[in-house]
Amino acid sequence: MITNFFIPELNNHDVQELWFQQDGTTCHTARATIDLLKDTLGDRLISRFGPVNWPPRSCDLTPLDYFLWGYVKSLVYADKPQTLDHLEDNIRRVIADIRSQMLEKVIYNWTSR
Repeated sequence: MITNFFIPELNNHDVQELWFQQDGTTCHTARATIDLLKDTLGDRLISRFGPVNWPPRSCDLTPLDYFLWGYVKSLVYADKPQTLDHLEDNIRRVIADIRSQMLEKVIYNWTSR
C-alpha cells in the first residue's frame, strides 16, 4: 500500500509541510515500514519508532480518531447500508460533504490544545 499507492500519490502533490501520523499497530511499525516512511518523510513522521514518537490513544494528537471518524461513521451508517456498494457510496458521499470549515475547526482545536 505504501509503495504502490501512498508514495506515488505524495509525488503528485506539494507535501513539503505534510506530517504523517499512524497508529502503533505492529504491521505499521515494522522496521521496513518505518525505514521507508522515514526515507520518504524525513522527520515529519509521527509513529511508534519514528522520529516523533506517537503516544497511543492521545486525544491531543488524534483528532480524527476522537471526533471526525465518529462523525463520519454516524452519517455513513445512518441508513443502515446492506451492501458493500451502498456502504462505499455512503462513505464517498459523507467524505465529499465535509465542509472545509469543519476540518479547519478540527485542526484549530487540535493546535490550540
